[in-house]
Parts: sequence; structure tokens; C-alpha cells
Amino acid sequence: MGTTADPLAVLGSLPGVAESVDSVRKAVDQVYGHRVMRRRSDEVSSEAALRGARGSAALSGADWALEEVRRRSDFSSDDESRAVGAALRLTAEAGQLLSVWRQSPLQALARLHLVAAGGTSPDETVGRPRQTGEKVEEPLLDVAEFPLPEAAEVVARLDGLADLLLSGSEAPALVVAAVVHGELLCLRPFGSYNGLVARAAQRVVLVGSGLDPKSICPAEVGHAELGRAGHLKALRGYASGTPDGMAAWISHCGQAVGLGVRESVAVCEALQRGAA
Repeated sequence: MGTTADPLAVLGSLPGVAESVDSVRKAVDQVYGHRVMRRRSDEVSSEAALRGARGSAALSGADWALEEVRRRSDFSSDDESRAVGAALRLTAEAGQLLSVWRQSPLQALARLHLVAAGGTSPDETVGRPRQTGEKVEEPLLDVAEFPLPEAAEVVARLDGLADLLLSGSEAPALVVAAVVHGELLCLRPFGSYNGLVARAAQRVVLVGSGLDPKSICPAEVGHAELGRAGHLKALRGYASGTPDGMAAWISHCGQAVGLGVRESVAVCEALQRGAA
């Protein structure tokens, strides 16, 4: 990502990225300006959280109907159920981690993984970066196409990411969120739930940056709508490290936020009609 003092800002200047940032900002302003948000923003936030969790779980292989997610109370019976339960817990937790994220992103990531695992692991692998020889389960990514970095590289890159975040950046929130999301997906620092954690971390950045302070723009919905194939194609761009590839990934994340906004606008319209 370059050697300048603010490499994230450099990414923000890539061709096409400014347009994505502007498009996302306008879309977010649209939903925040909706008349329903004046009186019922909590309802919109709750619905956005539910739909975001459903979308994140879908990308992790648990593509359940929204109403199934809404009605289910037991999320422990099988792998799909556990993925949905983890997504719901992460979405609820993300908004509680803003102060921790600002002071220690790595501590916040550890907490996200603990929440995702839900205390189901009997060993000490939960909540810390994986060590040499430890297995990784990530249904979204094929290790043949996205090789797992060695444990030492994971630690070094996590430290580098944390340093970037703590040093502050003039880069737009969309750029920072996309880098956090892409880096965590490529690293897969934990033994499980890496995709879910990466998308939750993206949510933390979007909320904490002030772009989406009420957490009503579920990018996870957009990522699911764009599909696994599109997600992986864009992630290849991030993994390549090339300017074009990075720009394509950031733009892809911008599309996802825009689609999440569209979802919440529809929720606002339904509430206005009394249909939700």
C-alpha cells in the first residue's frame, strides 16, 4: 500500500475510488434524510441489523430466508445454524466496540472472534491469531486460490493494520472499511468465522467513522446480493495489491454499502406505510 505517511489516503486517490466514495455518501445521506428516521430510527437500525446478519451468514454458507432468521431461537443444532447465530451476535456486538476499536483494533478483533465462537470452543484458539499448524475453516475462500499466509505473516500484517488505523488517516471511511475487510479476509487470522468477523469489522469502521453512526446501512446485505462469485472476483483484486485491483475491491465494497442503503430505504418506506 505504498510508503507514504498515509497509504490509506493514497488508495482514496485511485481512479474510480473518489466516485465510489461520493456515490456512497449521497446514498447514505438519502436514507438518513428520510422522514421516518426522525421518529423511528431505532426500528430501522434493528431491522438493518437483522438483515445485515442474514446477509453475512449467507456469504458464509447459511443462506436462510429473512423470516427464518427472524423466527428462529435455537442456533446451535448444525453448522448453518451456528453461522447464523454468530452473525447475529456479531452484529449486536459491533456497536458496543467503538471505544475499544479506537484504542486497540486487535483487542476488538479478538473480542469479535470470541463473540462469533459463542464460547463453543473448549480450547484456547478462540480470540487469538492462529499459530503455526492450526487449521482454518472458512467456507467462502478456497485455499488453493487464496493461500493461507503463515502465522508469522499474519501477526506482522495485523500489527501493520493496527498501526495504520491508530495513526489516523484522511482516507474516506469507505476506503478504510474496505481495507480492513479485505485484509482480514486474506489473512484469515482466526481458526473460524473469519468472513463473519471481517464483515463485522467493516461495520465497526463505517459506524465509528461517522459515515453510518446509527448503523442503518447494512453493507452485508449488499455483499450477499452481489453474490459469492462477484465477492471473490473483487477480493482477488485486493489480494493482488495492484492499484486497479485495490480500486476494484473498494468500489465493490461501495456497491455493497449502496445496496444496503437501498434495503434500509425500503424498510423506511414500509414503516411509513405501516407495513413493517
